[in-house]
Amino acid sequence: QVQLAESGGGLVQPGGSLRLSCAASGRIRSILGMGWYRQAPGNERELVAVITSGGNTNYADSVKGRSTISRDNAKNTVYLQMNNLKPEDTAVYYCNAWIKVEGVATPREYWGQGTQVTVSS
Repeated sequence: QVQLAESGGGLVQPGGSLRLSCAASGRIRSILGMGWYRQAPGNERELVAVITSGGNTNYADSVKGRSTISRDNAKNTVYLQMNNLKPEDTAVYYCNAWIKVEGVATPREYWGQGTQVTVSS
C-alpha cells in the first residue's frame, strides 16, 4: 500500500557532504512524523533525526550541528543533509514514517529499504 524510496547514499570522503532523500508513495491520506535511522555493522539501529508534520525536529547528539532534516509535505518527501561527515557516520540509513493510509483509521509505521553511506578516504 505504501512504499518509502530512499536515494542519495554513496561513498564520500571525511569532511564531505551528502543529501539523502526519501519519498513516500501509495494510498496516503496523511503523513505524521518522518525520520532517519541508521545501523552500522554489529550495532543496533539508532535514531539520526526526526521531524514532525509541523516541522519540529530532533537530532541525535552525534549528528547535531552537522545534519539538517527537512520535509516537503506536498511531495511526501523527507531529506537529510549531512555535512562534515566522519568515518563513524558509515552505516545503512533507513527512512521511517508514520502514515495514515486511506481506509485505515490508525497510523502505521513504515520503513524504507535502506541506503548505504560510507565515509572513507
